[in-house]
Amino acid sequence: MSEQSSTPANETSRLIVDDDFEVAPVNDRLFGSFVEHLGRCVYDGIYEPGHPEADEDGFRKDVIELVRELGATTIRYPGGNFVSGYRWEDGVGPKEDRPRRLDLAWHSTETNQFGLHEMAKWLDKVGGNELMEAVNLGTRGLEEALDLLEYANIPGGTKLSEERRANGADQPFGITMWCLGNEMDGPWQTGHKNAEDYGTLAASVAAGMRMIDSSVELVVCGSSSHSMDTFGKWEETVLEKTYENVNFVSCHAYYHPEFQADGTRDMKSFMASGVDMDGFIKDVAAAIDATKARLKSKHDVFISFDEWNVWYIDEEPSRNPEGIGNWPVAPRLLEDVYSAADAVVFGDLMITLLKNADRVHAASLAQLVNVIAPIMTEPGGPAWRQTTFYPFALTAKYAKGGTVLEPKLATGTYETAKYGEVPTVNSVAVRGADGSVTVFVTNRSLGKTNDFEIHLPEGGGTAIDAQTLHEDDLFAKNTLDDQNRVTLHANDTAVLDPETGTVRVTLPPVSWTAVHVK
Repeated sequence: MSEQSSTPANETSRLIVDDDFEVAPVNDRLFGSFVEHLGRCVYDGIYEPGHPEADEDGFRKDVIELVRELGATTIRYPGGNFVSGYRWEDGVGPKEDRPRRLDLAWHSTETNQFGLHEMAKWLDKVGGNELMEAVNLGTRGLEEALDLLEYANIPGGTKLSEERRANGADQPFGITMWCLGNEMDGPWQTGHKNAEDYGTLAASVAAGMRMIDSSVELVVCGSSSHSMDTFGKWEETVLEKTYENVNFVSCHAYYHPEFQADGTRDMKSFMASGVDMDGFIKDVAAAIDATKARLKSKHDVFISFDEWNVWYIDEEPSRNPEGIGNWPVAPRLLEDVYSAADAVVFGDLMITLLKNADRVHAASLAQLVNVIAPIMTEPGGPAWRQTTFYPFALTAKYAKGGTVLEPKLATGTYETAKYGEVPTVNSVAVRGADGSVTVFVTNRSLGKTNDFEIHLPEGGGTAIDAQTLHEDDLFAKNTLDDQNRVTLHANDTAVLDPETGTVRVTLPPVSWTAVHVK
């Protein structure tokens, strides 16, 4: 038998794109991110006075340019676990008067040199971004949340609004989106509560905040992961208490390749992480629908998937400092360096969020700089793009302002230890405001190329551009010493037949591809 005849044939998949079947418009908030006072996300990340690229406010201009290129929209701030012990007043006023505090979440010292005013000013410089503020419902409650809202959103004439003006912000910040605490179902959370207690507190805070500003959009804490023992019952209890006064319930999910009994990583299951995310979204949507029906409500609540990413949570970079005398400032924490395979899974998760755009109206990539982030920096040195930067930036570029079309996908399957039989290819199509169609697709197979066929709506297209993220070395990474090892590449196999409105493109194993048809 010849070598050629012994090579397994490529697998095949087909996507039919039909203009008559829409899922939902793409909400720009799907491309949000997350800045937490954790490790070097803020300090040495977006804020590094004295750096050669720092501006007059200490903001790194090279990071600002990369955030613009990334296309991030709504920024969730200041936590995360950090917010459950945070006193917002510490981060306003003259910097020389701001106290240093112990951060219990990450066993660090918080200098408070960066706070609400700095965050708002930084977002103004990035341009086109919305601040999504989180309130502390761990160690604090209703009064502190109302104080923060008054400080931030009331134009003037009250004690706290006048303090904001005296601190340099004459106009209110006008924050619309607010998180009512963070991961309150988690025993690791400072001020952890059961569903009954948290739901009662969140309901009172939501009602109180609306008495100050009826326009606020509120996010109530859902489960910290799909695998929480309290999942489902938590959503049912909390939504029952808060439903009419909130707009979103949160989901959080992180994925990494787990070790198998033989010491190798379970890459097959890892590549199918989007299957779990999709199930999580559908389960939470069912809980929302059940509550709405039970309450006979006409109010809609959507999902804010405001923490998601690949995170090697059990490995060395994620470990907190230890010891009674060891509370460092901005330690190197959670600084995962992402591989090509990680970026493909990341892109697959973005496809999953888009496929659920009717239920997921906001999402926050956790996080933005240095901490499990698409952007890395070196103190006094350069900033660069991680592998995950590329699928986020290209998806944001082509999907913002578009409409998700219902995916009609025919593909093969493969078996995983964690999720059973899963689709080999995951894909979604987005119709742009300009009439273009972009198809995002991952080939999850570890070993087989996939011949992918796209049937476009009537009228087809006139030009095509296809870009693929793939490396023969699945574990290739971008580092300080090799910042462009993994990038997007033009996929020259993409061919458009304008007469039939068909696109054919070859998808390498473990790859993410964007096909843009003008």
